[in-house]
Amino acid sequence: MSTGFFNDIGTIKYEGPGSDNPLAFRHYNPDEVIMGKRMEDHLRFAVAYWHSFAWEGGDPFGGRTFNRPWYPQDNMGKSKIKADIAFEMFQILGAPYYCFHDADIRPEGDNFAQSRRNLEEIIDIFAHKQEETGIRLLWGTANLFSHKRFMSGASTNPDPDVFAYSAATIKSCMDATHKLGGENYVLWGGREGYETLLNTNLAQEDAQMGRMLNMVVEYKHKIGFKGSILVEPKPQEPSKHQYDYDAATCYGFLKRHGLEKEVKLNLEQGHAILAGHSFEHEIATAASLGILGSIDMNRNDYQSGWDTDQFPNNVPEVALAYYHILKDGGLKTGGTNFDAKLRRQSIDAEDLLHGHIGGMDICARGLKAAAAIIEDGTYDQIVAERYSNWNGEEAQKMLQGEYSLDDIASYVEQADVNPEPKSGRQEYLENLINRFV
Repeated sequence: MSTGFFNDIGTIKYEGPGSDNPLAFRHYNPDEVIMGKRMEDHLRFAVAYWHSFAWEGGDPFGGRTFNRPWYPQDNMGKSKIKADIAFEMFQILGAPYYCFHDADIRPEGDNFAQSRRNLEEIIDIFAHKQEETGIRLLWGTANLFSHKRFMSGASTNPDPDVFAYSAATIKSCMDATHKLGGENYVLWGGREGYETLLNTNLAQEDAQMGRMLNMVVEYKHKIGFKGSILVEPKPQEPSKHQYDYDAATCYGFLKRHGLEKEVKLNLEQGHAILAGHSFEHEIATAASLGILGSIDMNRNDYQSGWDTDQFPNNVPEVALAYYHILKDGGLKTGGTNFDAKLRRQSIDAEDLLHGHIGGMDICARGLKAAAAIIEDGTYDQIVAERYSNWNGEEAQKMLQGEYSLDDIASYVEQADVNPEPKSGRQEYLENLINRFV
C-alpha cells in the first residue's frame, strides 16, 4: 500500500541505455546474466537505513534541511511511519536488501532496557514486512558512536560501564539481526581511537577492543548465527586516529587477537580515500588476505578532504573495484550497500530515488566492464607474464625456503646473474582498461 510519500511512483524498471526517463534504469537489469550469474545476484544491492531515512540534512555549520513525516525521530509512532516509507522505497527500487543501525530504526529510551524493547518492537514489524515483500536484511549493526556516552569510545572506553553498555547493545543488535535472517553483522568503530595520546593507554585499549570482538564471535557461535562478522575500516574522523585504519591494519589486529579466520571486512570507498588508498587497493588487499566480506559503495568529494558519502558516479573506479571482487569469487554473503546520502539541498522525496537509481546504474556499468576485462583475458595475461619467471625451478626454491641467504648469494655469483629492468607498461595497461569502461 502506498504511503503517499513518493507521490505514488511505481516500481523502477530497466528501460535500456536509450531511455530518457529519469525514473528508470538504463544499465541495471537485474535479470541480465553476467559470467553465468544474474546481475542482481552479483551486486546484491542494499539500501542504507541511516543515510536514507535517519539523516536530517545537517552539516557542521547548519542543522536540518529535510522535512520528513517521521520527524522528530523520538517516538515509536514516528519510527513505524519511517518503516512503512522505507520498505515502500525498497520495493520501488527493487532492492533485494537493506541494512541498519539500531539507532536508525528506534527511538532512544530512558535506559538500556527501554531502548532494547523499542528495538524488539520494530524488529517484529520488520520481520512481517520482510515476509510480505521478500526483501532481506544484508546486515545489522549497533550505533556506538552518536550518543555522548560513547565520546571516548565504546569497547575502548576508559570506563568499564561504557564497555558493558556497548556489549549489551551489540548483543541486542546481533539478536535482532539473527531474528531477521541477516546475512552479516557489522562493527564500525566510529570512536574506537583517540584524540590525544596524552590521556591514552594504547595497550589497554587494544586489549579491550580485542576482548569485545572475541565475545562477538563467541556469541555468534552460541546463537547459531550463520552470517559473517564484518569489521569496517576507517582511518580518521571523528577520532584523530582510529585503530581500524585500513584493511592491512585491521588484518594485523585480527591476527593479533586470533580472529583472522572468523572476521572479514566491510570496505567503504570513501574510507579508502581517507586512508590514502584507492578502493581497488583496499579490496585487493582484503582479498589477498582472505578477509573480503562486503562493500559500502559511495564516493568522496576529492576537493573537500572528508567523508562526504556521495552516491558513486565514476565508472572506471567502480569497474576496478568489481574486477577484484569478481577475481575473488564474488561477494558471497556480502553485498553492495549504498552508504551514501543526499546533498543537504536535495530535499525532495524523488531525490532519494534519483540517487539510488544513478548509483545502481553506475555499479551495473562497472560490473559489466569488470566482467568484460576478465573474459577478454588480455589484462590477466599481461600480469601473469610479468611474474612468470617465478615459475622457474630456482625461483621456486628461493620462494619455498629451500635456499638460504648464503645459497642465493652463491647462485648469483656462479650463474653470473645480472638482471636488466623490464617495463611495467603502466600507460598501456591504463589504455587497455579504458577500452572496457
